Order: sequence, then C-alpha cells, then structure tokens
Amino acid sequence: MWWLLWVLAALLALFSIVDVWYFLRVATVILRAWFQPPVWDVTAEQIVAGRVTPNDIDMCHMNNARYLRECDFARFSLYTRNGVFKAARALGANMVVGATTIRYRRALCIGEGYELRSRIVTWDDKAFFLEQRFVSTKDGLVCAVMYCKQSVIRSSPDKILQHLCKRKVEIPEFPEDLQHWVNFISASSQALRAESGLDEKNK
Repeated sequence: MWWLLWVLAALLALFSIVDVWYFLRVATVILRAWFQPPVWDVTAEQIVAGRVTPNDIDMCHMNNARYLRECDFARFSLYTRNGVFKAARALGANMVVGATTIRYRRALCIGEGYELRSRIVTWDDKAFFLEQRFVSTKDGLVCAVMYCKQSVIRSSPDKILQHLCKRKVEIPEFPEDLQHWVNFISASSQALRAESGLDEKNK
C-alpha cells in the first residue's frame, strides 16, 4: 500500500513541476509521423488535422497560446517526415525557434475542426523560415497564419539539405511579406545590440 502512495506522490510532483502532457504529445506526434510515408520534397506542405477541445479554449474559442503550441507539434511532424530531423542529428546540429509572428483572422470555436498546414518557405545561412496556417474545415477560411524562424545551431540549413538530398539545393526566393518580417527581426536585433552596448564591445 505504501509503495502505491509513493508512486502517486511522485506522479503528483512530476505533473506539478513538468509539463508532462506536452512531452507525451511530442512523443506521440513523432511516433505517428515516423510510421507515415516520408515526404521527399522538403518544401512540400504537410497537413495535420485538429479540433478545438475544451482543454484549448478560453471564452469558448481557442486560446492564443494554443495556436503556438499546436504549431510546435506540427513542426515536429514536418521535420520527421521530410527527414530534416534525421539529417540534423547526423550532422550534430540542433534547431531552436529564433522568432515567430502570428496573425489571428478569425477565432476557432470549441468543437471546430481545422487543418494545420505547415511548409518550409525558404532559408538563409542560419535558419529555416516556415509558414503555418490554421484553415477551418467548416468553410476553408485561413483563421490564423504564423511565420517561424527556425535557427540552426552547429550547422546550417544548406549543409542539412545537402546531407539530406545529396546535392546542392537551390534557395527559394523570399516572398515580399516574409522579407518584411525578416527585415524587422534584423532591425530589432541591431537596436537591442546597440542598447546593450554589444556593438561597442565587439569593435
């Protein structure tokens, strides 16, 4: 009987200090993507179906933070199926989110189904740039659209794709709206570096 109480206490402590459901969901998403057919075109759009549950809502519509969380899971699936995760691991690289921006166009309400459409739009020497769209299955409206800068550490997007595709991959052009966002990130970074005196220290 005492061992059962210890197990329950340990589980309670674990769920109190760690977002257990997040990591369980990540494992489930990666496992499911692993058994799905691979996607050979790294820039191809991939679709993950979803539905707004009571756990996702505030005021009967999807909570703003939930959109970003669902985008996390969709990227795990994307990178697993197109082989980017595998290539990055082979090169000893890691990928982290460097920036995101999201535009909400219409609320997704409780019980409403949606498709989360993710794709790699382009890349530069340091990061992949992705677009992720929440499309309502009710009427096909794009309810939210997010851009994500996925920074590559200890390697580069070009090296990852060369390892994956066994050839040099041509970089797609930056769409105008994405380029405006990238310019904003660069300007913000320069302003913050100047504010903290990093530019002067590096001279």
